[in-house]
Amino acid sequence: MAETIIKVDLSKSAYDNDMIHNRWHPDIPMVATVKPGDDFIIECVDWTGGQIKNDDCADDVRDVDLTQVHFLSGPVGIEGAEPGDLLVVDILDIGAFPDSQWGFNGFFSKQNGGGFLTEHFPEAQKSIWDFNGMFTSSRHVPGVEFAGLIHPGLIGCLPSKEMLEEWNTREKALYDTEPDRIPALATLPYADTAHMGRMPADEAKVAAAEAARTVPPREHGGNCDIKDLSRGSKVYFPVYVKGGGLSVGDLHFSQGDGEITFCGAIEMAGWIHMRVNLIKGGMEKYAIKNPIFKPSPITPKYDDYLIFEGISVDEGGKQHYLDVHVAYRQACLNAIEYLTKFGYSKAQAYAILGCAPVQGHISGVVDIPNACATLWLPTKIFDFDINPGADGPNKELDGSIDIPLSKDK
Repeated sequence: MAETIIKVDLSKSAYDNDMIHNRWHPDIPMVATVKPGDDFIIECVDWTGGQIKNDDCADDVRDVDLTQVHFLSGPVGIEGAEPGDLLVVDILDIGAFPDSQWGFNGFFSKQNGGGFLTEHFPEAQKSIWDFNGMFTSSRHVPGVEFAGLIHPGLIGCLPSKEMLEEWNTREKALYDTEPDRIPALATLPYADTAHMGRMPADEAKVAAAEAARTVPPREHGGNCDIKDLSRGSKVYFPVYVKGGGLSVGDLHFSQGDGEITFCGAIEMAGWIHMRVNLIKGGMEKYAIKNPIFKPSPITPKYDDYLIFEGISVDEGGKQHYLDVHVAYRQACLNAIEYLTKFGYSKAQAYAILGCAPVQGHISGVVDIPNACATLWLPTKIFDFDINPGADGPNKELDGSIDIPLSKDK
């Protein structure tokens, strides 16, 4: 039986647990040490630290304090790990706590984080998803059930001091190009809500002012939100500090490619069982500066898809040059409009794309001026036929159920 080296108590604040942190900084102390070849279990709170509740009101999503996130368990030191090595992490198993068999999906308001389609969904909304073994369904999105592919949205190693300085410099330069933008162009260091783990208070106060926020993915891994990093995956992380400093959190029961609603997976608290090894000098041996991984051999088997195309022409008809971001937005919007023909609200359709195991592909980037992106929607997650036919869509839903919308303050 593998040892649980980090435990959490969901009834207590994440700030009360010194084996949790919510910033990246090279001086955050290790909370446990393992050896190459060891396997172990780490428990995690949900990424917001329990700010979102299992109810039918979206006010908590509206009011969530995003300066606190993400809450990560760790860092874990690996004996013998040195800068330039590769840390090999095998994800052996992962799951929800027995007494917390639910997760949430949300759209943040435009004024508080926004999302991929925030101009179309500017108000906070959320859906609750209940787990039944490997399957999930939602009281807020009827007619849908699918198998989950549980994975950590956020996993990575501590940055070096030089890397942290590079992150802060380049992200501040981007932020300064449009400092009043809502949502902001980057999430800069913010000391007030930093949780620096076991760092002494006097040191933490100084370090928090420069510690990197956990919102984006970076060279060390971080918040990559790759749905295929599930049971059986193997990840090769660059090591930048002595000991490596492996941290993990932001567990997802399921997610569509792109995590398009920002709070865009089915977010959950839970545990992850991992094994670690080292490749000495692996970064130089294999010319690796960002993590690489092998996907899970255990994935939900969906073989029939409707595939929606999008090109780099935005909603206003403006032509963009080979812009895959615009193209994927259009593919998602096209899928949302299609699903409304079966009785779903646009919000329900948006949630489906964020939660279900949809696939996103960059299908073409050479045919000027339009890139082509595609969204693959599995048809068998619905309990009715969504394929086009001569008789038109069979509207199975009566529209009496919808995703809760936050109230005006």
